[in-house]
Amino acid sequence: MLQAIGLTSTSRRDRPPAVDDLTFEARPGTVTALLGPRGSGKTTALRLMLELEPGRGITYFRGRPLHRIAHPPREVGVLLGDVPGHPSRTLRGQLRMLCAATGVPAARADELVRAVGLTGLERRRIGTLPIGADRRLGLASALLGAPHTLLLDEPAAGLSVPESGRLYELLRAHAAEGGTVLYTTEDPKDAARNADRVVTLDGGRLVADQEAVEFARTRLRPRVVVRTPHAARLAAAVTQEARAARRPVEVVAEDGNRLSVYGSDCAAVGDTAFRHGVPIHRLADERGGDDGVGAWRTGRAPGVGDTARAESRTAAPEGAGESSGVEGRETPDGLRGAARRPQRSPLRPLRYEIHRLLGVPSTPLVVAGVLLVSMTLALLLGRGGRAALPAVLAAGR
Repeated sequence: MLQAIGLTSTSRRDRPPAVDDLTFEARPGTVTALLGPRGSGKTTALRLMLELEPGRGITYFRGRPLHRIAHPPREVGVLLGDVPGHPSRTLRGQLRMLCAATGVPAARADELVRAVGLTGLERRRIGTLPIGADRRLGLASALLGAPHTLLLDEPAAGLSVPESGRLYELLRAHAAEGGTVLYTTEDPKDAARNADRVVTLDGGRLVADQEAVEFARTRLRPRVVVRTPHAARLAAAVTQEARAARRPVEVVAEDGNRLSVYGSDCAAVGDTAFRHGVPIHRLADERGGDDGVGAWRTGRAPGVGDTARAESRTAAPEGAGESSGVEGRETPDGLRGAARRPQRSPLRPLRYEIHRLLGVPSTPLVVAGVLLVSMTLALLLGRGGRAALPAVLAAGR
């Protein structure tokens, strides 16, 4: 259970705070979408939860704030922006380095490479990965510690439909094992299609907190999508008949031969096209237009946000006395694989530095080049016979 209570960012230069008194919950076993247009405070909200942003409020991860968790990577997996790492480092080297930093066995990197579908790309450099593989690498990095909660900022941004589908399948698998998933998105249709619950923000404030089915029913504006080679004729006919019948129908002409008809249905639009002899290539009902029309027009769902806020404020943090339960559980797909709590070792920083250096393919070449130049200088000075022994030894170093 993730509980965010009263999150408020620090305002700057007389501007309103990016996040203002935000309270909501993300439940285990579900995927929750934090939805809002650009600049609505979604990323700032995630940073406040992770205590990376100055402000007020508190977030409980299964009953504990982040600063009270002994091993944060085992409780919270995070993906904010691009995957940080040297562009010349290999994919496998990056994950093994993070394993050393997190304190999990290096074999966990190979498990996650298979689990997120990166097999065959282990030796590819991070800077050369396509965006789909880069997103999956970010998800693998977040899953290294087998965390209970995932916080992801726009994980499907820039992905194709098949790639985003695979990504959301991985998130759904994590939730199916009892984990909590919270991700941000700007696309209402994305939230309605891939989340179980949708928390809507606007101007940094909570607008609504709804089940995905209720969100799609109340907040996405239905429309009829039409493709026809005579889009202008059909648009004029639909508008003319709607005015005659005094029905509130809006027709929006889009790219090429496509129309979006709001306030009508497929049967009415199809009948109009038949009466006027307009051929139809596509006719379908949809919710939420690609142009964003209507997605943010409906405003606050009456009482939904206020009720959720009041309930969240009065609820005591849950899970304070719970054991993790998921650590050490083996799953078929390897997402929440058996990551036992390791003993802290003084060699852990050394392992991290070794993986950090050897993960970049150019490191062995640089070391070999330095040794070759040093040995060459030492030989030249030694053969000359004029240099003292300390100078020769210094050149060899």
